[in-house]
Amino acid sequence: MTNETLNIWTHLLPFWFFAWRFVTALCTTDIQNDSYSWPMLVYMCTSCVYPLASSCAHTFSSMSKKARHICYFLDYGAVNLFSLGSAIAYSAYTFPDALVLTAFRDYYMALAVFNTSLSTGLSCYSRFLEVHKPGLSKLLRILAFAYPYIWDSLPIFYRLLLFPGVSAQNEAILYHWKHMAMTLLASFFYSAHLPERLAPGLFDYVGHSHQLFHVCVILATHMQTEAILLDKALRREWLLTVSQPFSFLQIVASLLLCLIFSLGNIIYFSAALYWTPESELQKKET
Repeated sequence: MTNETLNIWTHLLPFWFFAWRFVTALCTTDIQNDSYSWPMLVYMCTSCVYPLASSCAHTFSSMSKKARHICYFLDYGAVNLFSLGSAIAYSAYTFPDALVLTAFRDYYMALAVFNTSLSTGLSCYSRFLEVHKPGLSKLLRILAFAYPYIWDSLPIFYRLLLFPGVSAQNEAILYHWKHMAMTLLASFFYSAHLPERLAPGLFDYVGHSHQLFHVCVILATHMQTEAILLDKALRREWLLTVSQPFSFLQIVASLLLCLIFSLGNIIYFSAALYWTPESELQKKET
């Protein structure tokens, strides 16, 4: 039992749950003919990738100093792949009525792909600042994950806070609110390091902030999935009437660009570890 034990399991067990839901969706969808469902399948696939990558990072990061950094580089890349998966599903199913036929939606996916590359690079770079500028390192990492989330969620913010439109005013609204609440709670635990700051040593194994962060992130993903599934089902007729589903080429191109840019960042920063003096990599992340 170590401080990483529950970090591993709080993402490994949900991975199997999300994988089961993804496989179930694959088996019940006419993949060849139902192009309307393709964005949902992509989203569900990426929702399996990030908890598995996180669990592996927490499992194998103790192998060496360099392995620790590389494991988390891959973790950051997986998180950003999930961010793109969310953007694809949002663009396909959750946009408020007023934004469906706008230039904002036309450029939404392109900027989401750009954000994945920038976010992966920024979060990887932040690990090189941990020793000499830990505060800046933490701030950059929070920003690296916050701004893609904000960009992806702009249609949701518009829908919840301004004008949802007739077709978007449905049962999914409650789940979108729950998703936002759990995401904010996860951000709080990640940045505040509570409750262990109040009682050092008491929460080393069970109950520290990173474990609570993991739990909140998984709950947020579950709420997000339920919201997207409801929007997909309840808005199908309206969305197919006013807009075209994503083409196979659009989805594949977005995913490939994300993978190429993110892996390029990961390879570059992994190589940079071997150019950096050992003293720069001494500090262990909490």
